[in-house]
Amino acid sequence: MALHAQQFFHDVLELPLHQYAVVGDALYAAPQPNSVLRLRIDFAPTIRHGEYDGLRLRILHPERGVIDTTILRFADHGTFARRDAARDLVAGRDGFAVIRDWHAHRSQPPWHGADGTGLKTAIEQYAHFWFPPPPTVHRPAAQPAAQPTAATSSPRSR
Repeated sequence: MALHAQQFFHDVLELPLHQYAVVGDALYAAPQPNSVLRLRIDFAPTIRHGEYDGLRLRILHPERGVIDTTILRFADHGTFARRDAARDLVAGRDGFAVIRDWHAHRSQPPWHGADGTGLKTAIEQYAHFWFPPPPTVHRPAAQPAAQPTAATSSPRSR
């Protein structure tokens, strides 16, 4: 795998997911225990073979299939802002805010120099929407037992 997907998901995104697996170029996660829904993250292809301009997030249900899909573009989240500035690439120029899987024998992964901060924040917000944390149960503080008073402890007369 020339995209080095596992390394990208682990090193660049650093997602706080406890249960996940990278299969091929996709990450599958179960962000919430006991939920049937799963999160899938993979690279969003452009019209060119082996070129990607973002991440595709999908919510999967085992019986109903894909429930929701969203694309997080690298350009929108500043993923390659430093790299592209150093290469004098601006929006509209070939190679801006994309990764290419064309050179399998290069020494660095195609996403080298990526800043995953913006993507990580967006993924966490998306996952929080579909996998909200369980509500916390607020138990009232223990009330001290009422001490009987002379008026309440004596029998009433009629």
